Amino acid sequence: MAGQSAVILGLEGPVLGRDEAAFFRAANPYGFILFARNITDPVQLTALTADLRACVGADVPVLIDQEGGRVQRMRAPHWREWLPPLEQAALASDPIRAAWLRARIMAAELRACGVDANCAPTCDIAGALTHPFLRNRCWGEDVATVIPQARATMDGFLAGGVLPIVKHMPGHGRATNDSHHDLPTVTASPDDLRAQDFAVFKALSDAPMGMTAHIRFTAFDEAPATQSAAMIELIRKEIGFNGLLMTDDIAMQALAGSIAERSALAIKAGCDVVLHCNGMRAEAEAAVEASGTLTGAALARSEAALTARCTPAAIDIDALDAEFGSVLGQGLHG
Repeated sequence: MAGQSAVILGLEGPVLGRDEAAFFRAANPYGFILFARNITDPVQLTALTADLRACVGADVPVLIDQEGGRVQRMRAPHWREWLPPLEQAALASDPIRAAWLRARIMAAELRACGVDANCAPTCDIAGALTHPFLRNRCWGEDVATVIPQARATMDGFLAGGVLPIVKHMPGHGRATNDSHHDLPTVTASPDDLRAQDFAVFKALSDAPMGMTAHIRFTAFDEAPATQSAAMIELIRKEIGFNGLLMTDDIAMQALAGSIAERSALAIKAGCDVVLHCNGMRAEAEAAVEASGTLTGAALARSEAALTARCTPAAIDIDALDAEFGSVLGQGLHG
């Protein structure tokens, strides 16, 4: 929608206050992202997602990180608990079917509360040195394992009316430190990166949305991928991704400079949208101002991404639950 800010914003708590709503109305972000601090129960969450859309007067996407394991914002007792992806992949008798079932059931939970975009699947390849903050969030340790499970996850979300956001482009698995706190540096050769890390995202290049990695790939550029024109060009041309490209959280400490400087560099490099998560007003205002509005190709991609939000066909959720438990050889919750 023309005039939207090129940002996705987090909010402070579980209720949208009048002042916060006024800020969002003026900012007119592309969408919102929710965290555990914003969620208490299904009734509250459904009301909150409705209030967010009402305050901007549009059916904007509401995002969440609902991967499974420690990275899931909607939790028991109101919602299912999910195994970390790497653990599920090892346990399932049919890992690809299990990945689809998981995503389709998860999508039903999300949509029921007004959440219609998920920052998943994590398409990074787990290695022996992958930092623990990421490792069990991956689907496997090689291209042949990760691609079909990530594809099944993406397809399951789409079937359930939830936009999948593939991450972390063009690959985070080789990082040996946590980009929430430091900038990881990857020194692998272009050939190795193309054969492994980049190959997964190339196979999933038709995803409607993708998220960048705050990682420096020294074989291509000294700037982190989120702020590197060379890496964004690689994502667009070599990997072939033409969906909406959003940054990882711009407040993560892998990036240097002020929030305004970080945001401006990401947009200049070619990211379509800046993600700001913590709900801190001054930072959010800086991100909005520095990111500008969606125009040109970024606007076209932002609109195209939303066309992938379908109205899901009716499902027998009990039957899917039972099948999922059978494929895992145990109860649904692991």
